[in-house]
Order: sequence, then C-alpha cells, then structure tokens
Amino acid sequence: MNEKLDIVTIGESLIELSTSESLKNAESLHKYYGGDTLTTAITALRLGSKVGFISKIGMDCFKDYLLESWLEEGLDISQVKPDKGTNGLYMVAKNKDCSYKEFSFYRKKTAASNLSIDDISPDYILNSSILYTTGLTQSLSISAREAVKKAFEIAKSNGVTTAYDPNYTSLIWSEDEAKEAYDDIAEFIDILFLNVKYDSKIIIDSESIDNTIKHIWDKGISTVIIKSSSEKGYYTGYNGKIEFVKFINEDVVDDTGAGDCFNGGVLHGISSGMSPFKAVSLGSIVAGLQIKKFGAIRSIPSKEEVFQIFKGQND
Repeated sequence: MNEKLDIVTIGESLIELSTSESLKNAESLHKYYGGDTLTTAITALRLGSKVGFISKIGMDCFKDYLLESWLEEGLDISQVKPDKGTNGLYMVAKNKDCSYKEFSFYRKKTAASNLSIDDISPDYILNSSILYTTGLTQSLSISAREAVKKAFEIAKSNGVTTAYDPNYTSLIWSEDEAKEAYDDIAEFIDILFLNVKYDSKIIIDSESIDNTIKHIWDKGISTVIIKSSSEKGYYTGYNGKIEFVKFINEDVVDDTGAGDCFNGGVLHGISSGMSPFKAVSLGSIVAGLQIKKFGAIRSIPSKEEVFQIFKGQND
C-alpha cells in the first residue's frame, strides 16, 4: 500500500457472540467481531483516520465474513495473512440494567497466536504515523510478543509514534506476566494508556495518579493517559502538566470494548494534530456514546455523532 497510514495496530480478531440474556437462557446470540486492537482500529477509522491492521486470520467458516467486513469498513488488511489456525471467539452476556455480566474467551492456539517477527514489515510500519498494540497481543504467544517488540523497535528508531495499553485482565494471564511484557517494550513507548485500578498497580504497584504519571515520565514515556473509574474520568499527563476530563456518560448499557474505543478516539485525535488533552476529550465522547449500546465494535458511534458533541464543547 502506497497511501500513508495514520495508525497501524497489531493484534487479534475475535468473533463476538453477544446476548442481553444470560448465556444459560439465551436461545440466540448476535454475531459480530471484536478484539481490543481491532476495536481501536475501527474506532479511529470511523472517525476518519486511515488505518492498517497487522494480524493473522484463520481459514475457517468466519474468514470471509471477517475479511469482507473489514474491507467494507475501509480497513487496510494488506498485512493480515492467512493461517491454518482457527479464529478466536468470545461470548458476552449483559442485561440492560447491568446487574450481571458474563464473559468467556476462546483464544488459545488461534491463527493470531502464530504472529511472528516474519509478519512485521518495516516498510509498512514506516508508512504510518502511529503504531499501537496492547498486552493482550503479547499474551497470545512468545512469537507474538517477539513480533510486537520488533515492530516497536522499528517504529521508535524511525520516528513513528508508539502507543501501548497493557489492558490487563486476570482472565488472560498473571500480573507478573503482564508486567514482564510491559517491561519488554517500555523503552520504546511514547504514549501509554492505563487503567488505574489494574494497570497502574502492575507497573508501579500504586493507584496514585500523580505518582504513576511522574514515575512513567521519569522512564521517558512522554504521554500518559489514565482511566479512573472511581473518579469517573481520565487523567492526561503531558509536557509537565496533568489535566482531568470527566466521563460524558455514566448510563452504561454495555461497556465491552469501551476502553479500546476511547483509545481509538485519542489516537485519531493525536494523528489529526490535536494535543493529547484535546484528544482525550474526543476519546471520552466516543466511549460515552459507545457504552449506550450492546457490542464492542457494532456500537462504535459515527463520526457525525462524535463531532457534533465535540464541536459543541469547543465552540
């Protein structure tokens, strides 16, 4: 692809099967697709960014559905390679009053877990402005972790901005494993997304916003963006300043993928020339609209919805 890309993400695609009933009682499930870095990619794309995806796709019954869906969105999939493994899957159930949520992953030995350094094209990365991935991509396999490190080394040494979210969950791996994965690439990170309740504790064993941001600045990471559910908003640490933006909506229908959508909004803003502070305000709007509907990617709001609110805030 010769066209310059704004953002490239590395990760996995998962088939999403969702219901507003319990999985025990549901007679049907809604099919879509998800995956944390893919959700971020599609969010930025729907806001107007040119986005590419590095992954592997399984040659199973979902292959054509996935590829056709991505092409329809306008995602560049020139670096999505076929693989003999299957595509991953997750099931999510959450009722409308949010009194319960069930979540199950099926992502071992998938096509994406076969990602390796051979799947990283330096030219593709150098043709982008921002490279993004998460700890969940690293958790897929040793070879996927090696691929992430190679990609970040290439980006950092050639002036491509790098962004990372540990996106820790105990459903996937241990805190020690997540910390080790972060340490593996910390020296190459420019923008770091964190959840104060989970990720901050892993990185510096602290839930203090100020301590976390200053610690990360001292490590050479210039932009730190932290979600705090207890304080109902986002903190941004950049250029020696720390600013806070409140959630625009707390009426949650389904928060699956909300953090990934937020990241996509922020990365779109930064790639469009916004300061990190303005970009976080944009991301907050995206996430606030996305949680009003079911599903990770199918509930991502349109560019028109997002910017109507954003312009209203900045008039």
